[in-house]
Amino acid sequence: MGEAAGQVLAVVRPEWVDHYGHMNMAFYLAVFDMATDQLWPSLGLGPALHAQGFGTFAAETWVNYVREVREGMPLSCTNEVLAYDGKRLIALHRMHHATEGWLAAENEVLYLCMDLAVRRVGLWPPSVLERFAAACTGNPPRRLALQRRASPA
Repeated sequence: MGEAAGQVLAVVRPEWVDHYGHMNMAFYLAVFDMATDQLWPSLGLGPALHAQGFGTFAAETWVNYVREVREGMPLSCTNEVLAYDGKRLIALHRMHHATEGWLAAENEVLYLCMDLAVRRVGLWPPSVLERFAAACTGNPPRRLALQRRASPA
């Protein structure tokens, strides 16, 4: 059960807890956003990308709630690069109880490279693509895709 105990990223705050006594779903995304900030430097994203006139926007997200977390519980996250292309990146964040290691939730996210000057999708700089290649595990995304699927007629 103690598979992924790790560095504490966040502790469930009283204001994050809903009337059921567990963390409200909005705050799962807040913690996953902290996990994104944790991942970005290793990929050349965040401030390094912004300095080049680009940024990342989340275009789609999927959350799988596995086990409830309650007030005061310490949380850690692991991050995995699943897939990428010239404009897109799919990452998987896994939230764990930081000391006991059990899986609390998963978050798969499709990020876009944004050219901030024109506020449109742009191309990842070559140095970022190199980092994606080095980090990509090759595990397939479970819910999201780099290309939109055709809508049923």
